[in-house]
Amino acid sequence: MWSLYEPVHAITYFAPQARQAFEAAGLRGFWRAYFAGRSAPLGAVGAAPVIAAFYGFAPSMVTRALPDVWTLVTPQAALEARRSGARQVLAGAAEGLEGVEEAAALLKRAAQETELYGRVLGAANAALPWPEDPLDVLWQAATVLREHRGDGHVAALLVEGIEGCESMVWRIAVNEGRGREMGQTGRGWSDEEWDAARRRLRQRGFLDGEGGATEKAISAYRTIEEITDQLAARPWQALGPGATERCAQLLRPIAARVFEVLPYYPNWIGLPTPARDAS
Repeated sequence: MWSLYEPVHAITYFAPQARQAFEAAGLRGFWRAYFAGRSAPLGAVGAAPVIAAFYGFAPSMVTRALPDVWTLVTPQAALEARRSGARQVLAGAAEGLEGVEEAAALLKRAAQETELYGRVLGAANAALPWPEDPLDVLWQAATVLREHRGDGHVAALLVEGIEGCESMVWRIAVNEGRGREMGQTGRGWSDEEWDAARRRLRQRGFLDGEGGATEKAISAYRTIEEITDQLAARPWQALGPGATERCAQLLRPIAARVFEVLPYYPNWIGLPTPARDAS
């Protein structure tokens, strides 16, 4: 299910229409829009809770954006910008498709079953008022589920003892070196911080002498992904297998169309391409 609702959420940051909506609200630059839009459900927070919740970003990068971004836009305006931008994309993606309202209703039912304890971003998004328009419902439900799953992933990383920069180095090593620009430069880590994380991972047996992923690293990756999936399972268990399958069936063509506007495939986070022949 993640591969079907993650693209619906991701348009908020990567689709041109979404970027334009943030710019219209006064947020020029990708990262200002990203930090404001994603953290807006928490309110006008400073850097500290975002460093904790976003996990993989260098603290220095977060502090450059927060709290200063709230002098440019209010959290409510950022929420409206991300909603309106996402809706423009979804309106085009859903054109001519049947079952969009049903997909939104099923995804909302799943999102309302997310457990909130320890899920900072999931809980903050789940607490927002539900809109009435089906496309807005679809996006908000996807966002609640995505952030709920992400919170669980952070918990799994913590249990494994993998810190923020280490999580980037480790994942890119498992990815055979692909995605370093996004993982290091895109997340604000200096060369010194990156090299220090590599040394720590090598000492723990996660990296070999060439910086490649060891069997231990690959095994840990599989374990963490399994735990993440387990921690994200409750909404679908509550929805039931029949309704979950129906939701997937309805989401598949939407996700396939949305994926076409995302400029990051192949992507280093491992998001698979939805079926291209979905109609």
